[in-house]
Amino acid sequence: MSATEQTTSLSLPALQPPRRFLFGPGPTMVDPRVYQALSKPIVGHLDSYFIQVMGDVQQLVKMAYGTTDGATLVISGTGSAGMEAAVANFVEPGAKLAIFANGYFSDRLTDMAKRQGANVVRFEKSWGETFSDSEAADFIKREKPAVVGFVHAETSTGALQAGKAICAAAHEAGALVIGDCVTSLGGLPVEFDKTGIDIAYSCTQKGLSCPPGLSPIAMSPRAMEYLAARTTPSRSWYLDLKLIRDYSTVSHRYHHTAPISMFYALREALMVIAEEGIENRWERHRRCHRAFVKGIEAMGLRMYVPEAHRITTLNTVCVPEGVDEARVRKGLLEGPGIEIAGGFGPLAGKVFRIGVMGPLATEDNVQFFLSEFKKVLSAEGHSL
Repeated sequence: MSATEQTTSLSLPALQPPRRFLFGPGPTMVDPRVYQALSKPIVGHLDSYFIQVMGDVQQLVKMAYGTTDGATLVISGTGSAGMEAAVANFVEPGAKLAIFANGYFSDRLTDMAKRQGANVVRFEKSWGETFSDSEAADFIKREKPAVVGFVHAETSTGALQAGKAICAAAHEAGALVIGDCVTSLGGLPVEFDKTGIDIAYSCTQKGLSCPPGLSPIAMSPRAMEYLAARTTPSRSWYLDLKLIRDYSTVSHRYHHTAPISMFYALREALMVIAEEGIENRWERHRRCHRAFVKGIEAMGLRMYVPEAHRITTLNTVCVPEGVDEARVRKGLLEGPGIEIAGGFGPLAGKVFRIGVMGPLATEDNVQFFLSEFKKVLSAEGHSL
């Protein structure tokens, strides 16, 4: 049989993904309007219509980040591409980068920086802990770094790190600040300008309720000045923000073939947020978080992160003694089709990571989840 005959003889079923309720840390559920946007006809990546779409998205991203002074770009790549772009463009070889390390994604930031040749120093705490204002100031004053990095909302632990004191101390030391906002953007306040972040990156598949594939970035005027003055080229051509900015906002000369349909999707997802009102969206997520925690505690379970430092869109629930968390997750997936995540690293087997974001952040959906979670826990031997 020839290769052509083999290919044409293949019989594959039509795509029919299973129905899932995505209560994990991401990807999250996608608004029907966003799916409709994905189906729109594509144009060329240099077409004037697409250039306008990119411009629309950049303006809408400013609303989500909470910036009027900053510049925004959207990277063709996931949140990890945004992280690498931040490091490659603002942490030059030999520069000192001070990292607040308390979870998996601060470790990833460390790894990327070391690969870029940075001199990395870390202030380490156990996964799930956060840094006080005085601790942050003392660390930065002692190390005198060129750049400071912190994770605003740590996906691996559910802990929220305040950034104002970090940014204030960094600026006093003459340093730029990189903020990982992958899990916070669109679901809870980032307040880029008020906090004082210089470079922030995120993703599309969490708080923005969009499919994965793009990374929105915000840069302060200080960051833009640094970027313009940098004389050595970024080690990454693809993630060179000077080239991407030129394509996106200045000359519109070809840099890469942007994923047109994903930009349509992100534009629509951001329009959904704008129509709801960003502050209304934050409050909706806070309200659902409170209902979630109340239901969890009523089952005799406890949250992993102290109340003052919890991410309202991503809950880490301690696995009760004697319960196999993998079996619980399997029961939820095979039964009602609910996806949640377990812990990893030092939290493997110790926590459930449960997201309540976007379209699922309603009181009815919270009660639906709690009811199904209770059934599966009971079936696995947890006394309720």
